Amino acid sequence: MYILAKTYHGTLYTGATSNLIGRVIQHREEAFDGFTKRYGIKRLVYYQEGATMEDVIRREKQIKRWPREYKYNLIERLNPEWNDLAVALGLSPLDN
Repeated sequence: MYILAKTYHGTLYTGATSNLIGRVIQHREEAFDGFTKRYGIKRLVYYQEGATMEDVIRREKQIKRWPREYKYNLIERLNPEWNDLAVALGLSPLDN
């Protein structure tokens, strides 16, 4: 599961995928209409792997129910600067 953000403490999107890099590329290229495209959410600020896709989806649903402040705390425990983690996975830095 993963969390994207527009900016530091900005609008968040929580999703689940079996192909994190491919999915982040889709978000960055605005491949689909929807929430992330409408709000320009492209920065990967958190991700977590699961043993099975069922585990990943369960975790995604759990985090989606959390208040925004809990999500901020989760992100900041591992990524206090809200860096774009996709760069460490081999993607180019975002323009903005």
